[in-house]
Order: sequence, then C-alpha cells, then structure tokens
Amino acid sequence: MKKNGEKIVMLTAYDCPTASIISDCGVDAVLVGDSLGMTVLGFENTTPVNMEHMVHHTAAVVRGGGGQLIIADMPFLSYHCGIPDAVLNAGRLIAKGGASAVKLEGGREILHEIEAILRAGIPVMGHIGLTPQSVNKLGGYKYQGKTEEDAEKLLKDAKALEKTGCFAIVLECVPKALARKISSELTIPTIGIGAGVDCDGQVLVFHDMVGLNTGHVPSFVKKYADVAEVIKNAVCEYSKDVKNKVFPNEDSTVM
Repeated sequence: MKKNGEKIVMLTAYDCPTASIISDCGVDAVLVGDSLGMTVLGFENTTPVNMEHMVHHTAAVVRGGGGQLIIADMPFLSYHCGIPDAVLNAGRLIAKGGASAVKLEGGREILHEIEAILRAGIPVMGHIGLTPQSVNKLGGYKYQGKTEEDAEKLLKDAKALEKTGCFAIVLECVPKALARKISSELTIPTIGIGAGVDCDGQVLVFHDMVGLNTGHVPSFVKKYADVAEVIKNAVCEYSKDVKNKVFPNEDSTVM
C-alpha cells in the first residue's frame, strides 16, 4: 500500500461488538491499544494496564474481527524487565490473545527486545514520538520532536526500528514536517496520529472518533459522531418508559 501510494486506515478496538462493526468499513488494521485503560477501564493513563487486560481485550477483538490485521499493544513493564519477559509476554498476546502482531513504544533503547521478539517469529510495529507509557518522563502529553536535536533523534530511532525489522511505525504527536521527512526516508509504512497527512496511514482511538469519550479529546481528533448523546437519549427514554409503565407493553411481553 505504501508503494502504491494507498493510505492505510487503522482504528482501535477493545471489544467484540466494536471489532465486528468496523470490520465492514474499509479499516485495514485494528489496534488493541493500551489506551483501553482510559477509554474502557477508567484509568487516568495507560501505565496501570497489564498483560491480563491486554490478553483479555485482544481475544475479544479477534473474536469479532473480520480478517483485518490485528495488532496488540505490549503494556507498561511487559518488555522493560529483560528479554525473556519481553518474548514471553509478546507470545502471550499471539498465542492466547490471537493477535497477529505486537506494538512496542520506544526507539533505539529497546532494539534488543524487538530483535528477540522478531526471532520468536512475532511481527513488531514500532511507536515513537509521544509514547503514552512514558508520559511521566515526558512531562505530560506534549508534542515531540520540536527541536532540531529531538527531531534528529526521532529520525534515527525510526531508521533503527526499520533496520531491526519492524514492519511499520506509529508516529504520535510529531510536527507535520518531521513526519513527512521520516515517512519519505523509510521503506516501511508510517501510521500517524496527530502527525499530519503525509504519513502512510492514520490511526485514531475509536471512542474519540465516534464521540463516546466523555473526557478530554485531543485537538487532532475529528469527531465523526456523537454516540454518547445517542446512548444518553436512549437510556433516558427507557427510564421514562419504565417509570410511566409504558414499557413493557403487550408487544414486549410473553403471554
């Protein structure tokens, strides 16, 4: 798709019904992101998400998927404590979760872990720029690569990830010009989120995109629907019908 100039569509999913719905919508790849910590589990950030969470939600998405490439995030501390742990945890997402590939946050500092996971026969997607698992180190959710030094670091990280064997790289919250440069100098696809139109593909968090997230929504998100309002109206109508003895009526009752 990159060679043909065809844009890649990626979207997150965290459960079976969502995966089933988006399977017929031209989505090329599904990311079971550790963003589930905030979107469905109520955590403040992604760091409390663990392997049990990721395996559970990945398996649910796989059961509802329609043949897309399904990539699972490796959560915080699942690949930071040594190569054996990294390979074992990546293997769990494949063997028990059913994912086709895993995604790791970081650049040159995690190359040895990526190499070991690849040797185990597991495809790896990279992720640089704003890496949410490192939000405390980064001082918050801020754009990365703004200075010349930081931009050069990200470019070197991207090239190192490609050389190591990653099949694609997520570029999160990096300036458009930098994302364009990285995308043009790599032979593997870049998937942007808050990184401009020149990436080879785009990814958004499902709940942000459909308006199901009632909390903070990043400025780079386009809200395509207001699902939260639809659900709220439906629940309010149901509640009113029950209290007013309108539901259940004869059509909704077994005689």
